[in-house]
Amino acid sequence: MKKSFEEDYRMLFRRYYAGLSFYASRLVGEDDAEDIVQDVFMEIWKRKEDIELGEQAQALLYRSVYTRAINLINHRAVVEKHNAEEVELMKKKLEFYQPDESEVVRRIEDRELRVEIHRAINALPDKCREVFKLSYLYDMKNKEIADALNISLRTVEAHMYKALKILRGRLAHLRGMLLLLLFFLQGFVD
Repeated sequence: MKKSFEEDYRMLFRRYYAGLSFYASRLVGEDDAEDIVQDVFMEIWKRKEDIELGEQAQALLYRSVYTRAINLINHRAVVEKHNAEEVELMKKKLEFYQPDESEVVRRIEDRELRVEIHRAINALPDKCREVFKLSYLYDMKNKEIADALNISLRTVEAHMYKALKILRGRLAHLRGMLLLLLFFLQGFVD
């Protein structure tokens, strides 16, 4: 397994998971959105030997989420025998949010999500915010942060714990999207 694939995969996950989850939730609802996005990332991981995560990664991710959403809706129609009006409404919703035609909508949603995240981060206590930003925005390891700020490793860990706890509380209304992202990213911090 190539280290560069793992790094690219991790970067893609960090960059796109929340936006893809938000996008998918518009298509199929929050409960199924997380499953769809996780399935897309799992499929990429399974195909790591065959796939290159290049410039087309964003388009691939959004198209994959869109396709899985269509498949889920079609499956629901068959299994649950939705009435024709409900299926038509969902298809119209899918048409409206189709990634090839709704860049403006996606940008608005992404911007709203980013603004909310930035507000929550900026509301953290000063040291927590500084440690959190160094870790998640600058991808520094806890040891590197401790050295850079001339504080102990335990102090860095305490600030990270406090920051994540505060962010989980402040962003809880976004449900599992960001919480799962923070939980996943927490595993990459030394």
